[in-house]
Amino acid sequence: MTSQATPSAAKAAAAERRDQAVRAAVEQGLAGPDAPIVALLDTTGIRTGAAALRTAFAAVTDAPVLHAFAVKACPLVPVLRLLRAEGLGAEVASPGELALARAAGMTAADTVLDSPAKTPAELREALALGIAVNADNPQELARIDAFMTSAPSASPVGLRVNPQLGAGSIDALSTATATSKFGVALLDDGARDRVVRAYRERPWLTRLHTHSGSQGVALPLMAQGVKVAYELAEEINAAVGRRQVDTIDIGGGLPVNFGSDEETPTYASYARLLKEEVPGLFDGRYGLVTEFGRSLLAKHGTVLARVEYAKSSGGRPIAVTHAGVQIAARTVYAPASWPLRIAAYDAKGRPKTGPSVAQDIAGPACFAGDLLAENRPLPLLEQGDYTGVLDTGAYYFAHHYSYNSLARPGVYGFTATAEGVRFATVRDPQPIEDLVAEAGGAHTDGLL
Repeated sequence: MTSQATPSAAKAAAAERRDQAVRAAVEQGLAGPDAPIVALLDTTGIRTGAAALRTAFAAVTDAPVLHAFAVKACPLVPVLRLLRAEGLGAEVASPGELALARAAGMTAADTVLDSPAKTPAELREALALGIAVNADNPQELARIDAFMTSAPSASPVGLRVNPQLGAGSIDALSTATATSKFGVALLDDGARDRVVRAYRERPWLTRLHTHSGSQGVALPLMAQGVKVAYELAEEINAAVGRRQVDTIDIGGGLPVNFGSDEETPTYASYARLLKEEVPGLFDGRYGLVTEFGRSLLAKHGTVLARVEYAKSSGGRPIAVTHAGVQIAARTVYAPASWPLRIAAYDAKGRPKTGPSVAQDIAGPACFAGDLLAENRPLPLLEQGDYTGVLDTGAYYFAHHYSYNSLARPGVYGFTATAEGVRFATVRDPQPIEDLVAEAGGAHTDGLL
């Protein structure tokens, strides 16, 4: 009974914290006519998720594990700082993401650089700093060869391999297909032998990297990708006659449930599956690196948007809000793959009650498809009410799409207790002056 009650209690507590924060945001003026869109992050939920990740892998291995948060999922410095305080590192895929991680205080030992298109300058910087690097292909290895000859580095270096297992339900996010742009395609003619030879020739090549997971990818497929990497590591070590590969980076990509407040699948269930499918990976011989992103943040973010107008067209009610394609481009352009839940709140930020009415939840952008939900049953939204766009903590409000030159919303972390809600600024709302500057305002006469 306890194992069933605990997740339910956690789910209810998270929903209560969210409702408490929405109400407080309106009462404290964080949201209102002059701030019609704000993003809220549940810091308690983030801390709990990070602890769950650490606990899940500690339960299956005594070997060292670096949980490197995928910065692309939420590139905000205070968020990275919070995750660092919770014992996580950073997985970065660009100079910008590396700069954000360093600004958050991430150390070189806690940072991993991945990218299919690293420039010589990026590689040189990472190797000089001692940051772990996962090479994507033989040409990149050749670049690293030159750097290691001219300026030997203490950076752990690995090679990314693609097990070519097939796609999940979202093709654009499937990284282990036969023709994926990522890594060395292991099933191509002669590829496996070339990988083993690459390790034979480079004693400093001590890691192996794969990443098969993402939204729409089932856990068994993810586990199969990890198994392929483990078996390759065993083959490499047997071929060179020593334990040259000492760390396996299994990537991240745990999918998220966008249908309810339930956090499923869990890190614990994935770790147990890996232990069952790849027991040798957890016997203490290999250190591990994980690169989870979406699953750590998604459930803990809410975009709160004011209903500017409530209207009707063709007999269907339409709530016109300030949250649309600029914060949820994936949902607007691919709603079948990226549906989002919408919660209805009244003008005081309280959960709205009343009979459900099928209605559209529209954004502010000037094209017909700017809809976060279509024909969605909700209590009828009225002018001055609010919509809560749920599960948006990752890949949503931190990935602004500048359609119609809409400004980025402010982002606020919250802690909700019986004593009330305390907000902390994560990112200020974008001033209009910044929009002008980004649009070349300093070069007004540049084309005259």
